[in-house]
Amino acid sequence: MNSLECLKVAMAEVEAYYQKRGIFKGKFGFGVKPALIVIDMAYGWTDDAYAGGSARLDGAIQAIQELLALARGKRLPIIYTTSPFEDKPQFKSAADYSPNFRKWDRRACEIDERVERRADEYLVIKEHASAFAGTALVGHLIEQRVDTLLITGCSTSACVRATATDAKVLHLKPVIIREAVEDRSAIAHEWTLFDIQARFADVVTLAEAKTYLSQIEVQG
Repeated sequence: MNSLECLKVAMAEVEAYYQKRGIFKGKFGFGVKPALIVIDMAYGWTDDAYAGGSARLDGAIQAIQELLALARGKRLPIIYTTSPFEDKPQFKSAADYSPNFRKWDRRACEIDERVERRADEYLVIKEHASAFAGTALVGHLIEQRVDTLLITGCSTSACVRATATDAKVLHLKPVIIREAVEDRSAIAHEWTLFDIQARFADVVTLAEAKTYLSQIEVQG
């Protein structure tokens, strides 16, 4: 039995416990006005030439492309995040203590052209895992009257999870699109989606998200 198979057995045991106790069954559901967030899909994450990059994100990119087309067609708010490029950053994240992770050039912080950001789409330069921590994102969403955050990007176990958790704290409806998020580790990815579904966010399929978006009226 490989590691992923072992994980599936463990998740089944946990799910059986939840079912027996009747806990963690709720859903946030979709709201009226969504925004789409694309978390950290910059070359430092998507290009495996960088120590922190991974080709595992290629599948998520395709899903994000589909969601971007729908969101743009409905004129919905779209948000991108990335890290600041600084030769000597004042803030050190956990990644900075991994000797090779931050051996970046400026390109590493640029959004991958496969999910290219348009000039009028909101960009968050963040120094923490959550897109909300120390940024003006919540004010932007309030201004746009957003009640639902469709979450894509990477990494599932870090910045995706942190953003979803903070979205819940801020009384938004956090919705993670399964095919549109990814992690360097398949085990971390699968466990995080399982765990966050139980307590912090809805995890939906790409097909479910596309159906929801198709029903949204074009914004003025």
